[in-house]
Amino acid sequence: MARVLVTEELAETGLDVLRAAGNDVDVRLGLSPAELLDVVAGAHALIIRSATTVTSDVLSRGKDLVVVGRAGIGLDNVDVAAATKQGVMVVNAPQSNILSAAEHAMALMLAQARNVPQSYAAIRAGKWERSRWQGVELHGKVLGIIGLGRVGALVAQRALSFGMRLVAYDPYVSPDRARQMNVTMLSLDELVATADFVTIHLPKTAETMGLIDRDLLRKAKPGIRIVNTARGGIIDEEALAEAIRDGTVGGAGLDVFTHEPCVSSPLFELDSVVATPHLGASTVEAQDKAGVTIAEQVNLALAGEFVPFAVNVSAAAASETIKPFLPLAEHLGRIFACLHEGLPERLEITYEGGLSGYDTGILTLSAVKGILGGVSEEPVTYVNAPQLAQEHGLEITEASTSTTRDFVNLMVLRSQGHAVAGTLTGARGEERLVMMDDHPIEVPPARHMLVVRNDDRPGMIGTVGTVLGAARISISSMAVGPSTGLGRDHTALMVLSTDRGVEKGTLTELRNAPGIHEAHAITAMA
Repeated sequence: MARVLVTEELAETGLDVLRAAGNDVDVRLGLSPAELLDVVAGAHALIIRSATTVTSDVLSRGKDLVVVGRAGIGLDNVDVAAATKQGVMVVNAPQSNILSAAEHAMALMLAQARNVPQSYAAIRAGKWERSRWQGVELHGKVLGIIGLGRVGALVAQRALSFGMRLVAYDPYVSPDRARQMNVTMLSLDELVATADFVTIHLPKTAETMGLIDRDLLRKAKPGIRIVNTARGGIIDEEALAEAIRDGTVGGAGLDVFTHEPCVSSPLFELDSVVATPHLGASTVEAQDKAGVTIAEQVNLALAGEFVPFAVNVSAAAASETIKPFLPLAEHLGRIFACLHEGLPERLEITYEGGLSGYDTGILTLSAVKGILGGVSEEPVTYVNAPQLAQEHGLEITEASTSTTRDFVNLMVLRSQGHAVAGTLTGARGEERLVMMDDHPIEVPPARHMLVVRNDDRPGMIGTVGTVLGAARISISSMAVGPSTGLGRDHTALMVLSTDRGVEKGTLTELRNAPGIHEAHAITAMA
């Protein structure tokens, strides 16, 4: 009999699934961090939601833990790396609340368009204000969907039934995939200039934080209305309040905020704002689905069976030769995605040298994890990577050759627009980027990187250094790839590691500098 420790409210249907499998279900709610350290000892499974933080100390104390289950999607409160190192599986319920989240987006859109909570509050205050709370129809309006993942796609389906015209911004969705959903893909600037309503369905990443800022709102169609049920921080809340006050934005429906709980905000003082306290997943059905799903996943993990929603499935099936290349493959995928600032329609992965003699399928999955990891609404794993790639319209081909000119092993990711290659070097197998866009370089992947393609002439390094210095960004390391004559004559490539991420304004300044053709900010590793 396995002991399953449950530290937060779980639907009774989920608890029943755990008990039916013969587990000893130990429900302990409201534990302090210190109490959790004591109680987790002897548990074989730990089930949490968002309030419990599973640190490396918790995992170390839970020496018998086989699995940690999160009854929901996000895993910000679980040290997944420490769990993986300790051999503890981490599972979640990634599809449990997508329908509820999509419906809540529609609810906020309708409530904001028709002033439902404001007019009800007026009635309760003894006022009958029909003319003051006149609304607008959704029919015939343009809905801009920022993030066309699973929730965004469900919103698109529902908006079509209201007679809305759909446009979307998602650089990780192919035009063919969008056409199947009756959606026209636009740039972000084009979307806000076109849409009457905007709904946001993005994960919270370094790239999406502050995405909806003052500069973007200045480009918006006058009277645009914005709905956010995704993550707080994607919208600059001060900029949004300012844009509503000056009439640029017609109103907003918000379920998430930069800092939560949020009970005080300049947005709450505005009549055209509708707000809810992070209720996107708060339905009976979503909680039942989450409870049952996580219980089923935990039962499978305890039984040693295949677990579909494991987020840190180990590559146990990979050969000892392949395993060291898995982190490199994921980092190459992440760099490749940042270079594109989106998703190419085709990805060709070539394995050269000794790697070509092995089954490299799991390396390909690891690269896809890196490509999609920064944009997927759910964690990308070896299990769901193929499905997510298909949903995003990413066509993948693999090739291998036993010959390689300069390296014993080489992994190359290539599309029509960009290419990146890497290998492991030295006795410790350290990661190295050795080619980018057909320019030879040699630099280790870093947390923050900058790639600049520029004229191959004196003074360009100084130009880049001056711009970064003015932005108080330090350069940790740099590699320069000279002109190769392979399709981009007379241009060189700089790859720099920086102490922090290069922000949008600095990136724009670099791109506008004389002699610079491209500049891409890269978040290579979490």
